[in-house]
Amino acid sequence: MNKTILYFSAPWCGPCKVLGPRMDKLSGLFNIRKINCDVDTEMAAKYSVRSVPTLILLDGDKEINRITGVQSEEQIKAFYRG
Repeated sequence: MNKTILYFSAPWCGPCKVLGPRMDKLSGLFNIRKINCDVDTEMAAKYSVRSVPTLILLDGDKEINRITGVQSEEQIKAFYRG
């Protein structure tokens, strides 16, 4: 299993500013790729991201789960574990 969390955010997004430090902390535990929706519009379009923050869990290239909004560390850990 090759899990990655795609973390879609934007600099102007208030909830992203709350979630950002939690995602930074968890990046030592999980493979997390932060994507700025304002810069990487192709990735946002590819995954149909309509609001930020959005977390998308991939297993390889396959999307297996998605959550939107501010999450606690425990919620993110549970999200990753499936």
